[in-house]
Order: sequence, then structure tokens, then C-alpha cells
Amino acid sequence: MTDGNFPLISDTLVRVGASPGDKSSAIREVGTLLLHAGYVEAPYLASMEGRERAADTFLGSGVAIPHGKVEDKGYVLHDGIAVLQIPQGVEWNPGQTARLVVGIAARSDGHLDILKRLTRLMQEEGTIERLSSTDDASIIVSALMQEKTGGTGETAAEDLEVRAEWVVDYPSGLHARPASLWVKAAKSLEGPLRLRRGSETADPRNMLALLRLGIKAGETIVISAGGPKAEESVRRLKETMAALSAQEKRDFERAAQKAEPAAPKDAWLPPSGSPALKGVSASPGMAVGTILKIGARAIEVEDEPASLEESSRLLDTAIEEAKRQLEDVIEETLRRLGQNEAAIFKAHLGILEDPRLLTLASRTVVAGHGAAWAWHHAVETLANELAAIDNQLLAARASDMRDVGRRVLRALRKEKGDEHAEGMTGPDGSPIIVLAEDLSPSDTAGLDRERVTALVTALGGPTSHTAIIARTLGLPAIVALGRDILNRQASTAIVDGDSGRVWLDPTEEDLQAARDRMHALREKEDAERAARLEPGRTTDGHAVTIAANVNRPDQVAEALDMGCEGIGLMRTEFLFLDRDTAPDEEEQYGTYRAMLDALGDKPIIVRALDIGGDKRVPHLNLPHEENPFLGVRGIRLLLRHPELLQPQLRALYRAAKKGGNLSVMFPMVGTLDEIRRFRTVCEEVRGSLDAPSIPLGIMIEVPAAALLAEEYAPEVDFFSIGTNDLTQYTLAVDRQNPELAVSADALHPAVLRLVKRTVDGADKHGRWVGICGGIAGDPFGASLLVGLGVTELSMTPRDIPAVKARLRANSLDKLRELAGQALAQSTAEAVRALEREVLS
Repeated sequence: MTDGNFPLISDTLVRVGASPGDKSSAIREVGTLLLHAGYVEAPYLASMEGRERAADTFLGSGVAIPHGKVEDKGYVLHDGIAVLQIPQGVEWNPGQTARLVVGIAARSDGHLDILKRLTRLMQEEGTIERLSSTDDASIIVSALMQEKTGGTGETAAEDLEVRAEWVVDYPSGLHARPASLWVKAAKSLEGPLRLRRGSETADPRNMLALLRLGIKAGETIVISAGGPKAEESVRRLKETMAALSAQEKRDFERAAQKAEPAAPKDAWLPPSGSPALKGVSASPGMAVGTILKIGARAIEVEDEPASLEESSRLLDTAIEEAKRQLEDVIEETLRRLGQNEAAIFKAHLGILEDPRLLTLASRTVVAGHGAAWAWHHAVETLANELAAIDNQLLAARASDMRDVGRRVLRALRKEKGDEHAEGMTGPDGSPIIVLAEDLSPSDTAGLDRERVTALVTALGGPTSHTAIIARTLGLPAIVALGRDILNRQASTAIVDGDSGRVWLDPTEEDLQAARDRMHALREKEDAERAARLEPGRTTDGHAVTIAANVNRPDQVAEALDMGCEGIGLMRTEFLFLDRDTAPDEEEQYGTYRAMLDALGDKPIIVRALDIGGDKRVPHLNLPHEENPFLGVRGIRLLLRHPELLQPQLRALYRAAKKGGNLSVMFPMVGTLDEIRRFRTVCEEVRGSLDAPSIPLGIMIEVPAAALLAEEYAPEVDFFSIGTNDLTQYTLAVDRQNPELAVSADALHPAVLRLVKRTVDGADKHGRWVGICGGIAGDPFGASLLVGLGVTELSMTPRDIPAVKARLRANSLDKLRELAGQALAQSTAEAVRALEREVLS
């Protein structure tokens, strides 16, 4: 706390035009300002120098913030900040020059607002330069003490020299998806940029800053820019905003339709006719069980200061661990649901990279707080700002912020397992139905599928993270039932996820009827599972190879149990991830050999290392690319880096030499030259090891390869179509972009026509074609692909029973008819409608 006699900063605490001889002198001078003004006792100056020896306090942009050790806070009499301006600069560390040395005396958090403002000033072009050269101490004080303008209009915010107004016509206002595109556009522009709503301003290159403005539909915003290209920057940013309007309106209409789904005509009803509570269906299926209410869990974080170096290391390690966990969630969601849903979790990764969050946490650590306390403080500060916004969609993002925050805290505490696990069973171990106000993605993903049978929440929506994870886990879920349900006294429930209805304390007759319905559904699933080991064969005897996508030897047993007839895709990237060095030849050989041994005589197709694009491997130190999806990835990278390709090929050919049914395919092949070059390398490696020849194929992911399949077929042994990337490149849709991912549908007629072109080209040279993209695991998609002439489908193991069942229920002639009709359609929606018309 401060009082009128000891403000946090004043002119007497600023010295301009200083010229200390070195860093130590600068620290002593700024400390002396605090000492002479009565803010600290003399020993604090030695503490500041001691802290500098233990930890670096250079922030960047010519700013350093020396301060005392945590254990020496007793020498601080009043919170305060002193500034030593050094126009010519002083070397702080090799290659780092400090021109503003901001000395900190702190017993509490009173100084953090000034540090936050300092950080903001560092991000404003030219500001630190002006403060480092002015001869007026009051200008420095004013810049650091200036309050952020509020929404009351009491303080006029200034625009940059070129400005334009735009009325926001997004029905939901500005939320994360369009904001991310504004940020992307802003980052491509030169010079200073500013966006203003009323008297509040934000840097359009910072997504959280934009969201904190709480921009609503119908509000007028001002876009302004400075510099020689200011007019172009304003025009382009405004064009980006306006170009998103049509999609925002379409998405809003779709969401409105989903919010009021019509009950199915054949919806289940209880024999008693008792009324149901109506919510919104978030995940299909039916369940009965004992109700378990889960309340919000309070988070208590003790402040356990450590050295700056140790606290920074702990926080950085925890954030990296949280990123790895989120990558796993993204991969699972992408595999089971699709790009649009996975993109939501990529937003969580974005939160972990948000400059303001990281800066606030880092500054709080620098101020002497422990890593966990500093992180929690930063998360809660920003989450509270979001929660206070008068916009339901944006305020809900506070839940995302806190979920990400908890994930990092758990990593800091090295906590594992399910935090809700205890007591998560009903009487006599009966299944339970979780009832909560809302559940975060982490809460939901951590639930035990063996004990939890359904989810019911008062809040949320059909596209909420709860809904996404519930569908991934196969849990029936209903959301948006209203807070009233939290006050209902009930012990059991029936949940019908298909119609979005819940019956509380149903009668025994109702419970039995629900169990009968569930039994009938399970019989269908059980029948599919019981026949999972039968071949994937149509009613007229056409055989289709059903393979699995498996990455590790310990996953093979499950895949075989689910009925796979081989491995159609082994991604080798996993060998290179989550480690500090690349695997050597011996380690790779051991893994490939273990896969072959686990499969016996069943075939396996190993994909050569596929990195680049959305797959980054930090320890390889590959150069940054502005457009990595169109850059050096896949085969392009391997041919340029023999130190990656050669050990992998040697390991594969050595594994093949010991026996087994091994094939290798190369990713992202686009040209005939690439095919011939990798075949030449393969033959050189094979010959040097006296290994057997193995089938070599390519992935069809680039439209050029599909269009030239007839020309490429004589050069390879097979084609495997990666529909995820082929769709992305064919439709010019970034499948990682949450705004566009909904359009990345592999059943788009343009994609299907490329599949057909590939099959026809392969047939002319006796080559077979497989599919290893996500659409292969969809029963309808698989049926259509077989009708197009695909002879191998590779998918997630648990998708195998349903795909085989669908194929066994139809003739090849019927599937060819389906494919012919699909090729004649003009939209993906029209193709999907054929499932009801042709395969009903």
C-alpha cells in the first residue's frame, strides 16, 4: 500500500541523463534513489546487487528491473519504483543494453500495475525510445502511472493518424474465432495499429486484448494505424473484418437451429408418461444411473517463493507439459470428431502462448512470488476481466482460461490421475450420472468411462467443450438444463442424449423400459463387435482390406482384437516427439521390428517421417517458415535432410531382412522427380544391407499427385490417400483454422472426384489404392469410398466393427450406385444426404 507521502513513483524517484559506468553502478544509483527518498533501508541496495548475480532482470527493449531478494523484503519501508534513465545505455549482459533501469522496492503487489503498464509500453513502437531520450522526468512518471481508460467515456482515447470506423455486424459480437483472424491479419501488416471501442483501446495483434474490449453486435469500432503504410493497413484490416460477416451470420443461424432441435419422431418415452426436463442434446445415447453432483472445486495456491531462476524453470516446464497434454487432446478430438472441434482446443494452446498472460506471470515471479502463485494470479486476473465482459459468449471464455490455468497448476504440482475419482460410484458400484453446473474440458476428459455413464450440466451448449469430450468418450450428455436442476432433490435419473431430455427419480417401470431400450442398442453394437473378426466383405463377395492406424507396438494387440487385417498407417513422427534428440538407427530398428513381430504375417505400412506443417519437432531446429503447409515438409524435407532419411531407411530395411510383411510409403509427394529420388535412395540403402525389396508407395495428399496418378502409378507399388491433407489442399481450407475448418469436409465432391481419378489411374497399371484419412472410419464414408474403387481402408481400431458391419449389409453394386450419385453432387451436404436416400 502507498500513501500521499510515498507514492509508487514520482519525479523525485526519476533521474534522467544518467551515465553509470557499468551495470553494478546503475543498480546502485537506482537503489540510492529509493534509499534517499525513504522507501528502503541501506542493506536493500546490497540485496539488489545480490539478486542480480542470482538471476537476470533484463526484460528486453532496453528495459531492466533490478530488485532485492525475497528474503530481504524487511528492508523495504514503502512500495516504490525508481527509474534511472541512461540515454547512451549501459551493457546489462553481453549483447543487451539497458536505457531504462527500473528499480523495484516491493512488500506487496501494489507495484504490479506499473509493471503491467511498463510491459504494455514496451509493446508500443517508439515509446521506450521516447522515454529513454526525454529530459523531462514527469513524462516518464506520467507514462508509467497513466491508468488504462475505462468504458465510461471520461477519458478520450487517441487514435493513430489514419483511422476508419466499422460497425460490427457479427450477430455474436467479436469472439475467439473471428478475433484470431483479425490478429492474423494485423500481424501481417507493418507499423503501429490500434483498435478502439468507445474510450477503450487494444492492440489488434493481441487476441486477448481484443476480446477484453467486449465488442458487441451493432457497436462502432475505430481502426487506426500509423507509419508510411497506414492507409493500406487500415483498409486491409477493415476488409478482413467485413469479409468474415457472412460466415459469422451463417454460423449464428446454424447455432440457433441447434439450440432448438426438434425431438425425433421415434424418441423414447417412459411408460409412466412422466414429464421430462428438456435441455440440449450434446452427445447421443441413453443411460440410467445414480446422480452424483460435482461442485466447483476451489483452488488454493500457497505462495512458495524460490529463486527467480528456479521459479522460471518450474513455470516453463509446467507450461510445456500442459502444451503436450493439449496436443494429445487435439489429436484425439481430431481423430474422432474433426477439425472444427479440434480447433477449439488449439485455442487453449493459444492461451498458453498469450503474451499478456505470460508477461503477467513472469513479472509476478520477478516480483518475488513462487511459480504456482504467480501463474494462478495471472490466470485469475485475466479470467476475471473476461468474466466481467457483458457478453455471454466472451465471458464464457473465462472458463477456458481457468481450465488452462488448472492444467498448468497440476503440472507444477506434479499431480496425476482424476481429481474427481474418489466417490465416483453409486450404491453397490452402480453407474453414475454426473450432474454439474458446468464441466471444463479437463474435468470431462478425466472422468472414468467405466464408472460414469452420462453427463448432465446446467450450463454449456451443444458445441461446448463438455459436449466435445463427451462425444469423444461416447458418453450421453445433455447441457443447458438451467440452474434449477442443481436444486432438485433426486437420486436417480434417465438420460436420453438423442432427444436432450432427463427424467429425475423415474419409476421402476420407467427404469426397466429405459434399460430395455439400452439393451437393444447394445445388442446392435455387440453384434457388430461379435462379427468384427469376419472379413470386410460386401453381400456379393467383394473383399475390402480393413486395416488400423497404429503407432506403437503396444497398440497392436487391441487393433487385432478389434478385427484389423493389418496396419495401414504407422506414423513414425511419434518416435521423434517429446524428446530432446532424434532417435538413432538402433532405437528405430527396435520399434519397427517389434511392430512386425506383433503382427506376425499380417501387413504393415510404415509412413516415413512426416514433419513440417502442423507437425513441429523443436529439437531438429528446422528453420521457421511463413507458410509451413506449403513449405518444406514430408518428402521435401526428407530429401533435403539425409541425416533423418538414411537412419530411418536403414532401420526399416534391417527390420524387413528379419522377416515380416513390410511396406513403406512416403508423405506429401507431388512430383515424379521426388518419387524417383526416394526410390534411388531406398535402393542404395537396400543394396548396402543386402536386404529384400519391399513395396514402396506414396501418399496422395497433393492434388497434383491425384491428377497425375496414371503417370505416377508405374513408378510405385501402391497409393494411400490421406484425405485430411488432400481435402485441405483441394479446398484451400486450413484445417487448423477454426473459422474455416467446418468447410474441410472430405466428402466434398471435388475431393471425391480426385479419389476416383486416383483409383482409375492406379487401375490402369494394376496398382491398389487405400485410404488412411479420418473418413475411412465413418461407415457411410467407407461405403462410398469402396464404391469409388478403394480396396483398403485404414482407421482407428474402435471404428472397425461398425465399418465392417455397414459393408456386409450392402452389395458392391449398391455402393457403386452410391458413389456415382455422390460424384454428381455439388456440395458435401448433398453427398451426406445420400446416406438416408440410398443406404436407408
